[in-house]
Amino acid sequence: MSLTPPNPNLAIEINDLTVAYHEKPVLWDVDLHVPAGVLMAIVGPNGAGKSTLIKAALGLVKAAAGDVLIFGRPYPEQRRRVAYVPQRGSVDWDFPTTVIDVVTMGRYGALGWLKRPGAREHAEAMAALEQLGMQDFADRQISQLSGGQQQRVFLARALSQQADVYFMDEPLQGVDATTEHAIMQLLRSLRSQGKTVVVVHHDLETVEEYFDWVTMLNVRRIASGPVSEVFTRANLRIAYGGRSALGAEALERDEIRDAKPAAPIVP
Repeated sequence: MSLTPPNPNLAIEINDLTVAYHEKPVLWDVDLHVPAGVLMAIVGPNGAGKSTLIKAALGLVKAAAGDVLIFGRPYPEQRRRVAYVPQRGSVDWDFPTTVIDVVTMGRYGALGWLKRPGAREHAEAMAALEQLGMQDFADRQISQLSGGQQQRVFLARALSQQADVYFMDEPLQGVDATTEHAIMQLLRSLRSQGKTVVVVHHDLETVEEYFDWVTMLNVRRIASGPVSEVFTRANLRIAYGGRSALGAEALERDEIRDAKPAAPIVP
């Protein structure tokens, strides 16, 4: 447990987080402080612990050490203020349910599992679908949707939760250009409303265009802060071990700025 006093001005405060699978560290002593109202990417190579960081923050995987605060209070006390969009590949899309039912599930946290959703919850779910252009698919079975449509449905479910903090695990992975545009419009809208959005992201070429905050991870935190300050050639090389997905030529582009490198970290 960290001895640092909690900061209620931070949307997310992660202190000394360590996760190990079969005694192998996946995350090691990670500290992460995210202010409210930012749109943040988590980037790093395969196996860096990006998805694990989100899952550990949400209590979906067990942490060996560390604590997670949402607006200065432990996550279990703030659960209703947090929404989560998992990777699309982790969902059983053959489960027999309709689009509107999936989105309405997002209201159960506020409604309570023993109370059935009514007209109000249905209207809120439809409003969320409309924001993602999916209102005409409300009665469609989820198994009948394309990959991009399925992703929009899960985003609509998160939207219907009316949360203050959103964790999203690769929401842009494998979607078409139209869906990617719609998703980014939604994320920017959430940011403009003062929401905090944390996105596991794989495409380094769009980080500067899509996000205003970035965390670079490779088992340990390499750097975290405004994109303009920490998304640098030096930090990319540390995070990716000289194997950046941007490639050697892209790393030389002027828009990825030179900066003093962060200290090398060895788990």
